[in-house]
Amino acid sequence: MGTDRQPHFRDSPDQVDMVRAERSIRVSGMLSFLIVPALWALGYWLLPLRFSFPETLAGQLAFSVQVSSVVLFCVLVAVGMVSTGRRFSPEDIGGAAAGPPSERLAIKVAFLQNTLEQAVLAAGFYVAFASLVSGPWLSILPVSAACFLVGRVLFYRGYVKGVEGRAFGMTLTMMPVILGYPVVFVLMVINVLG
Repeated sequence: MGTDRQPHFRDSPDQVDMVRAERSIRVSGMLSFLIVPALWALGYWLLPLRFSFPETLAGQLAFSVQVSSVVLFCVLVAVGMVSTGRRFSPEDIGGAAAGPPSERLAIKVAFLQNTLEQAVLAAGFYVAFASLVSGPWLSILPVSAACFLVGRVLFYRGYVKGVEGRAFGMTLTMMPVILGYPVVFVLMVINVLG
């Protein structure tokens, strides 16, 4: 495979340049690893200037559920894309049990499945984190939800280009969760020992 060839999501395994794909994933992951904490810090310093964050456990948990609605809205959009696509496609009108999706619907189905997986992880992180922190620390949640939203758009738009096209969207979606769950575990241990 030449390096000037544009990858495609339906490429057969022997057409995939694994070195190039892995490099794309690593670069995207590193960019997301740098961007997300920088955005968290920016949110921590700037958002409390405009908003007051909850200081009680009930308020913190309510806030996390409200922020989770952003990621669940992304799932709703993805469900709508698939159901609308099925309605107007003779190959897909029979539903998932009738066979694999047509090329016209395949990306939408993959987007829905991946968005649902990511939404479960993100919403769980939001609730767990909000149960352990209050005040300005909660600014991490809307920043994470914004990363989720932007990441989903980039993931979907780049999907047709294969792994290289969707890598940054995927890593931007995931990075708040990848970085956030270890923070949750550390805070849990501190709470237990403290």
